[in-house]
This record gives sequence, C-alpha cells and structure tokens, in this order.
Amino acid sequence: MKINILGAGPAGLYAAILLRRTRPDLDISIHEQNPPDATFGFGVVFSDQAMDFLAQDDPETAALISPHMMRWSDIVVNHPEGRVVIDGIGFSGIGRLELLQLLQERAAALGIRPRYGARVEALADLPAADLVIGADGLNSLVRGSDPQAFRADLTEADNRFVWYGADREFDALTQTFVNTEHGPMTAHHYSYAPGRATFIVEMQADTFARTGFAQMAEPEYRAACEAAFADQLGPARLIPNNSLWRRFPNLACGRWHAGNRVLVGDALHTAHFSIGSGTRLALEDVIALVHALEGADWDVAQALPAYQAARQPVLEKIVTAARNSAAWYEGFGEHMALDPWHFSLSYIRRGGRLDAARLQAMAPGFAAELAARGIAPDAA
Repeated sequence: MKINILGAGPAGLYAAILLRRTRPDLDISIHEQNPPDATFGFGVVFSDQAMDFLAQDDPETAALISPHMMRWSDIVVNHPEGRVVIDGIGFSGIGRLELLQLLQERAAALGIRPRYGARVEALADLPAADLVIGADGLNSLVRGSDPQAFRADLTEADNRFVWYGADREFDALTQTFVNTEHGPMTAHHYSYAPGRATFIVEMQADTFARTGFAQMAEPEYRAACEAAFADQLGPARLIPNNSLWRRFPNLACGRWHAGNRVLVGDALHTAHFSIGSGTRLALEDVIALVHALEGADWDVAQALPAYQAARQPVLEKIVTAARNSAAWYEGFGEHMALDPWHFSLSYIRRGGRLDAARLQAMAPGFAAELAARGIAPDAA
C-alpha cells in the first residue's frame, strides 16, 4: 500500500510514525516544502488531559517527549488591579523545534525520511498512491485542490495578535491584561524550555488601529510591546520569528475526505491558540485516522468516512470551546471592567464547558477563594 503525506510538521511526521508502526510494510512518502528546521512560533502547550490521552493511545510517543517538557500546575491571571492564581490546571510546554526534532528522530528510526525542500505544485505531480494525507497546514494544497469537495469554510477573527518568544521563564501559564494609552492589551505567556518562553500579544481591532502598529516596522512595534508588558518581562526581551500581526483564521470543513484524499490537523480545522490545543488535536486526528484504517482492514473507501464519523463529534466539543474562548477574547477589554476575581472567573469559564461542580473539583483553592469573597462559581 502506497501512502503520500503532504507536510512534515507534527501531524505529518506523526501520521508516518503511527502508520509504519502499525504496518511495517507500508510504502510511505512525506513531501515537505520547507527545510527540516523551519517552524513558526516558539513553544507548544499540552494540557495534562491531552498528555493522558496521548499516553493511552501511543505510550511510546508520550514517553519520548515527556522528559523534554516543562510542567506547571497553575494559571496566573494578571489583572490591572491584582493577580489571581487558578490552581489545579496542569500543562506542559515544549519547544516547537524540539518536538519536531524528536518526531524526526523517531521517524528516521522507522526508516522514514521526508523529502525536504520538495515543493509540490499540484497533486498530479505526486507519484500514484492509494492514500493521500493532507497534513500541510492552513494553506493546504490537498484541501485547496478541491475546496468544494471538502466544503471548506475559512473566516478571520477581528482581534490582532503577534507571536514572539521571550528570553526568560515564567512559573505558570500566565495571562496578563494591561491598559495602555491606546486601549487594552493582553499577553499569553508560558515557558517551553529553560530560559525561554512563548509570548503572544493580542488586542482588539480598535486598539490596534490606534497603536499605528500596521504602519511600523517590526523592531518598532516589538519595542512598543516590550514597553507595554515591561512589568512582566522585566529585563527580558522579546524574540522575533516571522512576528507579523495576524488575525486568527477560523477553518472548518464539512467533509474531511474526497476520493483517496483526507485531511488532518490545521489543514482540516483550527482551534484558537487561547486553549492551546492545535498540536494536540492534530495528533489525535492522526490516531483516529489510523484506527479507522485498521478497523476497515485498510480499505480506504470505508476507512475515511469512518474516520470522520468517529472523530468529528469529539473534535466539535473542543472546537466549540475554542470558538467560545476566541469570542471572549474579542471583547476582553469590556471584561476587564470586572474586579480581578470576577474577571478571573469569567476567564476560566470562557469555553463554556466548566460548570460550578467541575470548577470545584479542578481548582479547589480558587473555588475556596471565590466562596470566601462571596462570589458564586457560576456568577460569570
């Protein structure tokens, strides 16, 4: 059986690894237009729940990446009027490049060596294959080859954001909200390696318009962001990597497969970075696809519909939470009028999946502080 995979990011590499591990006789080719060390962003976040899922389905990969992760058990919310700690919400961070390198090493050990620098202009240019997996990201050639067949819907959020690194660590996954002369801004920041952190700056469209950032060169608006978040950065500096102002792309596909072509990860869907699930969802897509292929005895015509039928209901719950989270951020400036505790409650419940009982079980310290202040856990 011949399989072509487009994209050698985490989803593409992971697909090749699981497929080869399941059936060593498969003929697998990975085509990647970029060099092996090309990656956007800095760190990848996995929740403890996501790592538990990965350990259940693929303990080898979980064991491979776990020793390289930085872990923390709290979320810190920095409000202009005070700091709130939300306990019990475990996360792990790892550098994007380090994750790629670990997956590359595992793939190589299985005899899989992607063709890097191999830009594919059209699917017809690929060798004939029984299955084509589109793991080629938001600008997917596989999806773009027939967007009507995949019923792709792509829109953009209003907020502007820019992705930086920082040359310092933070002791928790942190959300900082500040008022500036131009309007409210927020930063999502978390460590992913010793002395290194991801630092994403976000603001609403009206604030962005007043900053004039759209007319500035990157070093100028980077300096302005450093000044806005000087209290959090301290002596640290922001590190650029293709750090351009963007609007978050909301992608959904009504159909996940067409003929012998199938999509996974960001080629299929996006989930707002505020819930930190993009890489997790891509890996779980791959796991579901391989399970479907096994269940259909490797009959592609049966496996691809089964993949969508089994995976879509699970995915929709997370994507819905991500969209709710993104909608909350679209109006975060208005939420900042709340006091720090009501604001933090609104923040932690923004996905719509956290009721009072679950909050109590997950973050007992935070719930106790709310109760001491006379704040009902469903008041947000």
